[in-house]
Parts: sequence; C-alpha cells; structure tokens
Amino acid sequence: MAMSSSTWGADNTPFYVTTPIYYVNDKPHIGHAYTTLACDVISRWMRLEGREVYFLTGTDEHGQKVQQSAEKNDVSPQEWCDRNSQAFRDLIEVMNFSNDDFIRTTEQRHKDAVVELWRKLEAKGQIYLGAYEGWYSVRDEAYYTESELVDGKAPTGAEVEWVVKEPSYFFKLSEWGDKLLQYYDEHPDFIGPNSRRNEVVSFVKGGLRDLSISRTTFDWGITVPDQPAPTGDDDPDHIMYVWVDALTNYLSALGFPGGDKFETFWPAGVQMVGKDIIRFHAVYWPALLLAAGLDPPQRIFAHGWWTRDGQKISKSIGNVIDPNELVATFGVDQVRYFLMAEVPFGQDGDYSETAMLATANGFLANALGNLQMRVMSLVHKNCEGAVPEPGPLSADDEAMLEAARALHGKMAPLVACQSLNKACREMEIVVRMANKYIDEQAPWALKKTDVSRMKTVLWTLMETLRHVAVCCLPLMPASADCMLDQLAVKPEHRTFSSLRLAEAVVAAGTPVNKPTGLFPRIELDAPLVADERGAEGEAAAARAADPVTVEALRTEIAAAGDAVRVAKTSGADKGTLQPLVDALLAKKADFLELTGTPFDPPKSKKKKKSKGVAM
Repeated sequence: MAMSSSTWGADNTPFYVTTPIYYVNDKPHIGHAYTTLACDVISRWMRLEGREVYFLTGTDEHGQKVQQSAEKNDVSPQEWCDRNSQAFRDLIEVMNFSNDDFIRTTEQRHKDAVVELWRKLEAKGQIYLGAYEGWYSVRDEAYYTESELVDGKAPTGAEVEWVVKEPSYFFKLSEWGDKLLQYYDEHPDFIGPNSRRNEVVSFVKGGLRDLSISRTTFDWGITVPDQPAPTGDDDPDHIMYVWVDALTNYLSALGFPGGDKFETFWPAGVQMVGKDIIRFHAVYWPALLLAAGLDPPQRIFAHGWWTRDGQKISKSIGNVIDPNELVATFGVDQVRYFLMAEVPFGQDGDYSETAMLATANGFLANALGNLQMRVMSLVHKNCEGAVPEPGPLSADDEAMLEAARALHGKMAPLVACQSLNKACREMEIVVRMANKYIDEQAPWALKKTDVSRMKTVLWTLMETLRHVAVCCLPLMPASADCMLDQLAVKPEHRTFSSLRLAEAVVAAGTPVNKPTGLFPRIELDAPLVADERGAEGEAAAARAADPVTVEALRTEIAAAGDAVRVAKTSGADKGTLQPLVDALLAKKADFLELTGTPFDPPKSKKKKKSKGVAM
C-alpha cells in the first residue's frame, strides 16, 4: 500500500481523478463548477503528458433529505433525482468538461458495488448490529456529538435532530484511529493542503467512535444485504448510511469488485473535495477501504469555498453564483481561467465582477489575446501570409525562447501538486515577457529598416506563443486550439512531448490565415457591483487591488505608450498604428477596472528657470 508522489505527478502510469458526487437537492453553483473544473484541468494535463486517464463525476441521489424533498414536490424520489441530476450533466457541456464517466448512485452498477463492499466488511468482522441514539443533521447527512454542536446546531450551521434509540449496524471505526494516524505519517502527501491534513490528524487524535452505518426511519437508499427478514412493522429494513453508499461511487464506476478498469485505475490518483466534506473522505473513506483490504486513494485534496464581494454565498442573501450565467456573460474559457487563476488553490476565494472583468479584459483580452493578434496580423501582412524564416538569434531572442521552452517544466510540478493558480502565474510571466519583448523589438518599425530582423522577431514570438498555447490547452481548450490553428500547428503536435520535437517548431513557409480575435472585450449591460457603491466602492477596489498586479499593469501601459510613440516617429501607417493605440487604451481601461481610478502616469519634474538678477 505504499504511495509514491509520482502516481499523481508526471509519469506514465494510469491516472484516476474524481470529483465528489453532487447532491441532487442542489442546483449547480460556482462551487460545483470549481471542483469539476479543477479535475478537468488536471485530467487534460495528464492526457497531454501521454497518460491514460479516467475522470469521474456524478450525482449523489439517496438519503433522507432527497426523500423529503421529493415528497414536498409531489414526485417520487426517482423522478426528483432524474430531474435534478440532468442539471449537472448539462453543466458538463456548458463548462466544456472532459469527464469519462458520470455515475449516479441510483444505478444498478453502483448498488451492486456497495453491497459487495458491505459484504467484504462484514466478512472481516468490521460490522455489528447495535442501537444508535444521538444528534443527526439531515442536511449534512452527518452524526454529531453534543460537544460538536454550536448554539444547538451542527458546526456547519445546519439544524440537528435527536435520533431516538433505533437499531443500527455499526462499522468498527474506533479500531482504526491509530492505524489511520500511522497511515498519515507514512503517506505525508495523502491529504492536501497541509492545513486540512492538520485538521484531520487533530480530529483522529481526539478519538474515533464506531460509526452508525444504517438507518430504519426511511427507505430511499440501498438496503443492507443479508439482514434477517423483518418480523413486523416494528422491525423495518435497514437502509445503508448515505455516506457509505456515496463514497463507494469511486469504486462502482470502475466496475468493482473486478474488471479491467478497476485493475487499471484503482487506487485513484487524486480525489478532489470541498473542505466541508474532508472528514468523510480522509477519515471514514480510508478506514472503510483498509478494513475491506483495499488500497486508499493516493491523495485527497480539499479546496476552499467561494464568497461573493466578501459575503458568504447564501440563497437567503440572494448572491448565489450560477456558472451558466457566468459563461453566458463572460465566455467559457474566460470563466475557466478566472476560477483557476484567481485564488491560491486550497484556500477560500472571493468572486466579484470587478475581478472577473480584470481577468477577462485585462490579462486574457489585452496581454494574451492582443499579443496573438498583433503578432499574427504582422505576420499575415508583412510575411506574405506565411511563417517567416528566422535569421540569426540575438541574446534577447534566445532569452525569450528559453523562457517559453521552460514553461511546461515549471507548470508540470505545480499541476501535479494541485497548485493550479501558481501554474497560471508561470504562464502569465511568459506572456508578459513576450509583450515586453515585442514592444522593445518593435517589428512594425523593423519592416522599414531591417526586414530580416523583423522576421526573426516575429518567428520568435510565434514559437513562444506555440509553447504558451499548448500549455493553455488544459485551462482554456477551445481558445488554445484557436491559437494553435492560427499558428498553423498540426493537431498531432498539440501535446507536451511535441514541445521538444524539432519537427513541431513553427515551420518557415507554412501558410497562416488572417487572424481573428481570441477574447473579445466584455462590456456589461448592468453596472458592476463595485460601481454601485459609488466613490467608496471605487476606493475600496483600489485598496483591494494586488500591488504587484497594479505595478505590472503600469509597466505594460508604459510599454504600450512607448510602442505608440516609436510607431509615430518611424512614420507607421494607420493600419499599423491603430492596433497599438487600441492596445494602449484597452490597458488604461483595465487599470480603471482593476483599481477604480484612472491611470495617472508619473510626471517628470521640470526644472524651474532661474530668474535673472538685476544689476
């Protein structure tokens, strides 16, 4: 049962990644999109590494809460599940997810696997019949002790109810406390990030009690197998505890207890969860698996929650973020990139339209999209519509290419340990470096003075963009493919291994089409939330803006201004000058959106003229 970090890192072993299965009483919100997107990015990355990947998501459809909701809506539990599960499958299309399977806990393949796991636990003496009495949260589908309650509620804020003593099967969880602590010590990467690992270790060190794993007060779930036949109304069937049912989905999707998929992909490489369900996945789940004689997953990673404009997201407040609306407003790849780049992955993050616009119109439209448009427009117009032939490379060219060629190597270990926002930062560094390079080299001016040098600069930029685009494929698949189409990169060369192939380098003489824009600027019909706060809101936005990002944007504006001045001085025509002016204005607009204040360039100090002294 030894675990190597290479299993979920960059090697050629099969890779299994899972989302938690989503509760059908919910409608898809930003949290669901965030979790599944992270798994999608990791899956796409691993596929581009050449690994065989299996990516699973699905819906959790059993339990008392589902049965109650169905009754309130005058439909059967199955009808309720069928209706609400579809919304999560629709989100797959909207967000361009690449999952290989979608599991539902009402499917027969799942029920068969759950029964098999139960029987394995029973055969190993890990289950016994007893009686349960205590606090239970229907919303959380979780048991709580008196000491865990906060003001009479669950730690999550959910209402709890007292379960009057009822018969229940129990799992001998108390036997696994020391074994789990030993497992955590021997597998330090098992739980991420470290803050969640510390939380779980502390919980287990506090002592584990045997876990009630069946209920008799409702019937919407999987019946406990091989139980004695009921003797009357006072001896109802036992229904499995919903978390034993739900957790087993990770096995049932692979055909547990056997089959090629199970043998190939288990144990899972990464199981992604929200921080609110870390206890179920990092305590109950490995204990159940170890007790059944099965390997635990290689890694459990718990990400944080999203707030909106600094407030907790709540239906009662009315600030729930619908990912369908986000995509309709900003575009799918803009939303995908924002969610991965905005916050340190594993920590809580705050959504605001101001921040979303700064990403969509700032980095994506201006820094990346405008760079691609400038380069490809100059190539199409000045290089006879084909990839230019480079001449001797200067030190600046070599530095630019070295940064581009190192990009995959810098991003790969970050993706492997789920530092997805840091991987985005590495890509942004190269893009900003390329913007600085094009402004300094000024190929629009070189076309009048040194055509050979102009071609070398443009070829260097195309090769840089090839590396950026391939590394962007997991993050923004549609936009990255569009970039690669414009760069005339063959489909078979859109993998990470191709980045090192000589034949995959942008080839001189290859025809290129007239470019089209990648990321159109977003203009909202309704005012931004930050703008509705007036001057105080603008001041708050300025205080909240990241100083490093602000300074980087100031530098970009200065470089864009220099590019306009150089073009004017060299007598550039309108077709060359106008895109540079547009870029300058766009960057200034981004500064306003990011900080809430107009860009005010530093003013040079003028020397005062000395007054003559009367003689």
